[in-house]
Amino acid sequence: MTTESPRWFKSSYSDNGGACIEVATNLITSHGVIPVRDSKNPDGPHLTLSTDAWAGLVEFARRSAV
Repeated sequence: MTTESPRWFKSSYSDNGGACIEVATNLITSHGVIPVRDSKNPDGPHLTLSTDAWAGLVEFARRSAV
C-alpha cells in the first residue's frame, strides 16, 4: 500500500499579509478527505476535513466575508 502525501497550495487570492490556510485537494479521490493547515506554520498540525465539512467551511467563510 502506498501512502500519498498532501500536495499543499493556497488560493491565488491569498495576498492578505500571511493570514492564509493551505489545502491539499489531491487526497479527495484516494482518501475522501481534505487536509487544511496554517500557511505560517507548515510543520505544525493540520485538520483533516471530510468533503462535506470542507464545503460547510467554505460556505461559512463566504457568508462571513460579506
